[in-house]
Amino acid sequence: MSEAGGAIAKGLRCRCPACGEGPLFDGFLHVPPVCKACGADLSGQDSGDGPVAFIVLIVGAVVVGLALVVEVRYGPPVWLHLLLWLPLTVILTLALMRPLKSLLIALQYKHRRDDFSEGA
Repeated sequence: MSEAGGAIAKGLRCRCPACGEGPLFDGFLHVPPVCKACGADLSGQDSGDGPVAFIVLIVGAVVVGLALVVEVRYGPPVWLHLLLWLPLTVILTLALMRPLKSLLIALQYKHRRDDFSEGA
């Protein structure tokens, strides 16, 4: 597997970007200062708003696309749209939050390894 493929695999599995063994998260989205498995310094990680931007684009495209198809084909009332699309939006958002944050941290670690521990 290529080096980029390794970073992507570590990211999507929510594992430490350095060793790929230890869990990246301590809780739902909290990244500990050091890896529990290898001791790598993770204190400089900062995925910022990147995961949220990707989630908005992905979930928005899926939900709006499906809502448009359902509206054109079946024309359900507004309350049924709300009943269908609001829970789907929340579920998809929560399901994508950890893997996308982890993926961005892993790619950031791979490409900025020298200054990863600087500044938190």
